Amino acid sequence: MAGLAARILISALSVTLAVLVGAGVWIAVQAREVQGRAGDRQAALLAAGTHAKNLVALDYRSVDADLRRILETSTGPARAEYEAGAAKLRSTTVGSKVVQHGVLRATGLVSMTESTAKVLVVADGEIRWDGSKSPPQERFYRWQMDLSKVGGLWLVSKVVHP
Repeated sequence: MAGLAARILISALSVTLAVLVGAGVWIAVQAREVQGRAGDRQAALLAAGTHAKNLVALDYRSVDADLRRILETSTGPARAEYEAGAAKLRSTTVGSKVVQHGVLRATGLVSMTESTAKVLVVADGEIRWDGSKSPPQERFYRWQMDLSKVGGLWLVSKVVHP
């Protein structure tokens, strides 16, 4: 009788241990998924903010590098639009000796899936023209940016000026 009780106790402890190990593995997997989603949220916000900073930082002395940064942080329709307007923007920037600097004020996540995100972005800038007596102008930018995850990177695929 004592042997039977010991076997039942060992069986019960084995089942309990298996359940605890299973629960621990499930909790670890869930925690990793949550951490991954949080990392994606941060990455999407950072990508939108970087793209916005690139848009408000144009200087006639470094316009080719500035345009390259804009293209590097974009994809799809946004990239196509920037590529189509790059020559005109370059010509205008150099011809008018434009110097624009800006600051990112805020980013906020509106929605997100595994491969897309929608982010609101606020940035302010100041534009001046070297050699001009015109005073610098303040600019206030508000964008909704759609992002796509491409090759593990978040890139801006659409920019809307609400």
